[in-house]
Amino acid sequence: MGLAIVDWVIFFIYVATIICFGWLIGRKQTDSSQFFIANSGVSPLLIGASLFATLLSTISYLSLPGETINKGPMHLTRLFAYPFIFFVVGYLLLPKLMAFRSISIYERVEEQLGLHMRLFAATMFILLRVFWMCLLINLTSNALLIMVGSDPEHLPFLIVIITVVALIYTSLGGIRAVMVTDVIQTLLLLIGGAAVVILISFELNGFSWFPTSWQSQLWDEQPFFSFDLSTRVTFVGTLLTTFVWYVATQIGDQVSVQRFMASANVGSARTSLAVNLLLSGMVAVMLTLVGFSLLGFFQLNPSELSSGLSLKKDADQIFPYFISFHLPPVVSGLVLCGLFSAAMSSIDSGVNSISAVVMTDYVARLKGGSTDTMPLVYARWISIAIGVAVILLSNFIELVPGNIMEVTNKTVNLLSVPIFLVVAYAVFLKAYSSKSVFIGTLSSIVVAMLCAFSGSIFGYDPISGLDPISFQYIGPISLAVGLVTSYGSDLFFRFRGS
Repeated sequence: MGLAIVDWVIFFIYVATIICFGWLIGRKQTDSSQFFIANSGVSPLLIGASLFATLLSTISYLSLPGETINKGPMHLTRLFAYPFIFFVVGYLLLPKLMAFRSISIYERVEEQLGLHMRLFAATMFILLRVFWMCLLINLTSNALLIMVGSDPEHLPFLIVIITVVALIYTSLGGIRAVMVTDVIQTLLLLIGGAAVVILISFELNGFSWFPTSWQSQLWDEQPFFSFDLSTRVTFVGTLLTTFVWYVATQIGDQVSVQRFMASANVGSARTSLAVNLLLSGMVAVMLTLVGFSLLGFFQLNPSELSSGLSLKKDADQIFPYFISFHLPPVVSGLVLCGLFSAAMSSIDSGVNSISAVVMTDYVARLKGGSTDTMPLVYARWISIAIGVAVILLSNFIELVPGNIMEVTNKTVNLLSVPIFLVVAYAVFLKAYSSKSVFIGTLSSIVVAMLCAFSGSIFGYDPISGLDPISFQYIGPISLAVGLVTSYGSDLFFRFRGS
C-alpha cells in the first residue's frame, strides 16, 4: 500500500524539529570557534552519540541488514576488534592527539611536515567526505524511491531535498546543532530497527525467523582465514579491516577529530570513544537481527515479496521495501525518519567538518589570519557551497559496481588510511623528510585503488566472479604498503644525505 498520510506527517514534523533546533542553537553563536568545536565544552555522552551517528549513516543502516540477508552474520566479528580499538586509540593515541588543540588536525601536519603536506592531507579529507556524502545521499534517495513507489527519474529531486534539509540546520547551528540532532537521530535508528524485529516476531507468533543453520542457498562460505585474497569475507579479514578503519578514522579523519577537540580533556574524549563503540556494537547486533527477521519473514511468506525483488540479488532493497509495504502506519513513519536521520547525521557532520577544514586550512591560513577572526558568515556560505557540490556529484555514484558495502569500500574508504598516515607522521611518528611521507602516502593511495578495482583492472575470478582482491583487504594492505614505502624512502634520503 505504500506510506500513509500519517507517515508523511510524522516525517515533516521531524524535519521541522531538527531545523528548529539548528535555528535556536545558531542564535547563540557569535564566532567560528563556537560553530566548529563549540568552545570545547560538550558532554562526552553527546559527543560519543554524535560520533556513532556520524559514522553509522544510511550506508550502514541499509547495508548491514542487506549484508546479513545476502552474506550472513560474519560481519558481526567486527565486535571482537572493538576492545583493541579502544585500547590503542583511547590510551595510546588520543593523549598525544589531544595535546594539540586546534579546530583542524591538519594544522599539526604543517608544523611537522610543511604547508604542502597540510594542504595535501586537507584535500584528501575533502575528497573523502564529499564522495562519502554523495554515496549516502544517493543510497537514501534510492531507498526512498522504493518506499514511495516512485520512478528512478525522480532521484535528483530527492537528492536535492535531503541535502537542503541537512544544509539548513547545519549552516544555522554549527557543530552543537549537529551533535544535538545526532542524538535524536540515534534514538530514531534504534526505534526503527527494533520496530521491524518486534513486528515480524508478532506476525510470525515468535522467533521462527531466526536461522538455526547456515543458509547455504544465499550465504557464501566464509572461512576463519584464507590465503586466497579473493575470498570475500573471512573472520581474520573482518577483524583487520575493522581495526584499521576505526583507528584511521578516529585519528586522521577531521569528522572524528573535531568531536574529540570539542571534549574538555582526554578523559572525556576517551569516554566519548567508549560510547561510540558501545552504540556501534548495539546497533550492529540490532541491524543483524533486522536482516535475520526480514530473511525469515520472506522465506516463510514468499508471496509477500514483490515479484521484482530477489533475496539474493536485491538484498539491499528488502529493508526499505518492508518499511513501506509491510509496516503499519505511524510505525513506518518512525522508521522512515530513522532512515532519513541516518543520512542527516552523516551529511551534517561532513558539511561542518569540510567547512572547518576549508576555513582553517585554506581561507584563514592562506590569508594569514586565524579561524577565530574569520566572520561566521564565511563558514555558512562554505557549507552551502559544499552542499551544491554534493548534489551535483551524487548522481554519478551508481557507476561503481557492487552492493552497498562493496561500493563503500571501493570509494569512500580509499583515502581513510592515506590521511591517517600523514596525521600519524605529524603527531606520533618521526620522519626524516616530508618527501618520504608523501611517497608513502601516494603509494598507499595507488595500492588502495588497485585493490578496490582489482576486478576491473586485472580481471574477475572466472569461477566466483569476484575481485581477485577482496574489499576487506584494502585498508590493511594500503596501510602496510604506505608504512613500508615511507620508511624505505626515509632510509634512502637519510643515506643520500649522509
